[in-house]
Amino acid sequence: MMERKRIPLQFLLVLISSLAFKLCASDRLFYEPFAESFEGKWIVSEKDEYKGVWKYSKSEGHDDYGLLVSEKAKKYAIVKELEEPVSLKDGTVVLQFETRLQNGLECGGAYLKYLRPQEAGWKSKEFDNESPYSIMFGPDKCGSTNKVHFILKHKNPKTGEYVEHHLKYPPSVPSDKLSHVYTAILKPDNEVQILIDGEEKKKANFLSSDDFEPSLIPAKTIPDPDDKKPEDWDERAKVPDSAAVKPEDWDEDAPMEIEDEEAEKPEGWLDDEPEEIDDPEATKPEDWDDEEDGEWEAPKIDNPKCEAAPGCGEWKKPMKRNPAYKGKWHAPLIDNPNYKGIWKPQQIPNPDYFELEKPDFEPVAAIGIEIWTMQDGILFDNILIASDEKVAESVRETSWKPKFEVEKEKQKAEEAAAAASDGLAGIQKKVFDVLYRIADIPFLEAYKIKIIDVIEKGEKQPNLTIGILISILVVIVTVFFRILFGGKKPAAAPKVVKETKNSAALEADNQGSSGEKEDENEKEDTAAPRQRRSRRET
Repeated sequence: MMERKRIPLQFLLVLISSLAFKLCASDRLFYEPFAESFEGKWIVSEKDEYKGVWKYSKSEGHDDYGLLVSEKAKKYAIVKELEEPVSLKDGTVVLQFETRLQNGLECGGAYLKYLRPQEAGWKSKEFDNESPYSIMFGPDKCGSTNKVHFILKHKNPKTGEYVEHHLKYPPSVPSDKLSHVYTAILKPDNEVQILIDGEEKKKANFLSSDDFEPSLIPAKTIPDPDDKKPEDWDERAKVPDSAAVKPEDWDEDAPMEIEDEEAEKPEGWLDDEPEEIDDPEATKPEDWDDEEDGEWEAPKIDNPKCEAAPGCGEWKKPMKRNPAYKGKWHAPLIDNPNYKGIWKPQQIPNPDYFELEKPDFEPVAAIGIEIWTMQDGILFDNILIASDEKVAESVRETSWKPKFEVEKEKQKAEEAAAAASDGLAGIQKKVFDVLYRIADIPFLEAYKIKIIDVIEKGEKQPNLTIGILISILVVIVTVFFRILFGGKKPAAAPKVVKETKNSAALEADNQGSSGEKEDENEKEDTAAPRQRRSRRET
């Protein structure tokens, strides 16, 4: 008996699971995960202006494929016709897709166009910027533009004209190179929600003039185009006082500035010295042709004599504000007794006005990507139209989130490595600054040039920092012992090998130098000084 009861229960569970799967699948009105190549399913526009090449490519660091913008500074157009048009009027509709700006986005778009049914005879290969759409949605960034577009093209029932209605104050585009998912949820109560990575960034009402520009519902009244301002209409709120008289002591000719008579020429002013002189080190180029290039003139440089002086050239008294200056006299303003206010034409009923309870959405018959971009590496993936928010959330959780988390962790690791590298570079700089100070110690004067040679090589090859420290330590210890126990004339510091050399070898080289070579080295150092005098000479 127990066995007979289990069979119907198991069958019921399978039936429920099957129905749940079918219901979930039915909520996906359209889904393109790019599990297979787009060729044959998505049609590339054959219009001449669209030279960009689409590729079926992996997202960087993943095995997941998508539709890739492969070239810079190109126009792209590709379209996918749906098997059946999707209505946007019945219940909730969710528009969702992923895009990854793998090389960033300085100037270009990464949005989708949800096309309404086209005219008879239209072909996918003719898709272009003029192909009419119902909704345009997605990132766009260039110059001052940085927003996630949501544009509805809505038909005015009075005129039959389609008008673009732009979402006001849309969210901005994420500035990183990670995968992001953009979601627009159209609800039956006229509300639209914009989500980025599942987080709400904007909520608006289709019928509110505060949320869309221009408003879907036109104004009830408009200015009368035939109304004209009367000739005697006075819009001046203030007018000059006709009874006012210019004061007798008002001097309109007095200058704004006058010479400061109390100023005196500073001591040491070089009247006969020009502020600039010919560069004495400049020489006429060998290939200079006076006939073709004109007479050669040496470039000018600041006169070095003027650097220590308060000034050069002819001294002139500075200017100061004229206390007697009043400028041109104007009669004071008074209230205009004839003021009627700013004229506006009278309002008349708007012939294009209509009332609307819900937007008259056009169905979506195809999905197109028509963009111009200066960046390559834009990847589109997981394009979804669904009738249930939970379906969109499920796609985000299973298809987008795992990739995003991997990319986020990689980004954090790279940022941490960069910070550590910057920190190490800062420590090395401090170490080298200390070493330069050590080179200035008086009892190391005979070794100063050689020590700085070692430090400079270490700066060029930071990976040798430890070897540099050991080399300088050997020099200091050697000098210290010679001071304590006496010895010959201080030996020249050891030469530093390009790669690595142990301290024992360096010390042996140092002690093995003959007195005769030391004299020669000292003469060479005196005769041929180094370029870095600021570091080596104090």
